Amino acid sequence: MTGDTVLIVDDEEDILDTYSTWLSEEYEVRTASGGEAALERLDDAVSVVLLDRRMPDMLGREVLKEIRDSDFNPRVAMVTAVSPDFDVLSMGFDAYLVKPVTKDDLVETVEGLRQQGEYAEKIDEYHSLVSRKVVLEQEMSQERLAENESYLALLNEIDEMKEEVDELSDGMSSDDFESVVRDIHDRA
Repeated sequence: MTGDTVLIVDDEEDILDTYSTWLSEEYEVRTASGGEAALERLDDAVSVVLLDRRMPDMLGREVLKEIRDSDFNPRVAMVTAVSPDFDVLSMGFDAYLVKPVTKDDLVETVEGLRQQGEYAEKIDEYHSLVSRKVVLEQEMSQERLAENESYLALLNEIDEMKEEVDELSDGMSSDDFESVVRDIHDRA
């Protein structure tokens, strides 16, 4: 992924402090006590956002929409006291946790979201490499391809990337995999 930073967004200081303490051993942590502050702290380094739904300055739904419309692509978990209802069907989050959450649940969610993001990134890279290979193979003869060092290097890079993708997918749950596929489909 682009970064290993978790952005925690909640209007309750004790929640910010608790989650930050739980996650700071493994990740760089940023906190924001509202939606506007969260959007100001968002950049390429942020791989996961933990977002409350109800905040006084800006609703979590609005912050989520702004995140999705931005140039950044972090995974977003709604961490909220609001029980899910059918309105969640139109929200673009990657995970949903209902407060109170345990340290184990929070850490597991963040790690799962990081893995999803890393996997999606690798799939994109793999797709790009395979697309280049296909274009060359449609336009060039086998003899010409076999003599070109750049093409042969591309084949090796594709093999290595496939191994990386396979390794990452082995550690993913079916829910994580479905989330990645949805994400890739939404970006296409």
